[in-house]
Amino acid sequence: MKLSFVIPVYRNEGSLFPTYNKLIELVIQLQFQYEIIFVNDGSDDLSINELISLHKKDNNVKVISFSRNFGQVAAVIAGLREVTGDAVVNLSADLQEPIALIHEMVAKWKEGNEIVIGHRIDREDGFIANKASNIFYKLMQYVNPKMPKGGFDFMLIDKKALEVLNQIDERNRFFQGDVLWLGFNTAFIPYTRLKRTIGKSQWSLSKKLKYFIDGLLNTSYVPIRLMSFLGICFSFFGFLYALVIVYNRFIHNTPFTGWAPLMIIILIIGGLIMLMLGIIGEYVWRTYDETRKRPIYIIKDKFIKDE
Repeated sequence: MKLSFVIPVYRNEGSLFPTYNKLIELVIQLQFQYEIIFVNDGSDDLSINELISLHKKDNNVKVISFSRNFGQVAAVIAGLREVTGDAVVNLSADLQEPIALIHEMVAKWKEGNEIVIGHRIDREDGFIANKASNIFYKLMQYVNPKMPKGGFDFMLIDKKALEVLNQIDERNRFFQGDVLWLGFNTAFIPYTRLKRTIGKSQWSLSKKLKYFIDGLLNTSYVPIRLMSFLGICFSFFGFLYALVIVYNRFIHNTPFTGWAPLMIIILIIGGLIMLMLGIIGEYVWRTYDETRKRPIYIIKDKFIKDE
């Protein structure tokens, strides 16, 4: 049996050697062959130097280095395309996932589950980070009911499921949604995300917001259907209101005057139109982005096993 590990790296200086050491302890206990694929996502610290040192120390360590920062999802995809093992574990380089949980993941995999997901039920992070994560994945559950509470990044994927996953060739992907969409036998293991002890998170609010929009638009038709529903509702009530005005004007000779009601209606309708145009614009931009066929990442250097 050969177990692969894919680890995206962005400004993880200082945590790479500890992560490597914990994984080596794990594979010794499991008595598996292994490969560790680190994907340097354009880090501007000394992460690449540490990765090259790890490669020189251990030929089973592969290093892929991007020309610039393309984002965590692109780094994970690049790593998964290089996998040669019977199964692959995706985890972060910040030591926030309990690596010991991989024992249970492997056990679930051996039971016949092609996908084993470690999902977060709690986090040892700050209050704001916890609340933001809870809100994000709560909203995701409305558009994707299969999404576990707390979301996930830590997972094991069998090579059969991975082959299908690697066939997806899209930009602006919502990676968790893609994994759940596959439909293979899936097991879920809850865990508590550990407190980060080295460095600080690079998962900024703007990145979280973009990823949320990607998840909303890529895995659900809810935004478009909501636009249609609101359009029908406002058209219906507008028609009724128009009938009321005409009836009162000609039957009761009641003039409808007043600046405030008109402005309220104009502002509501105008705001709704701008919201709808924004949603349509997001879909149009994504369609245009797909037609350009640009690669989702550019590999600058590769450090692979010496033959």
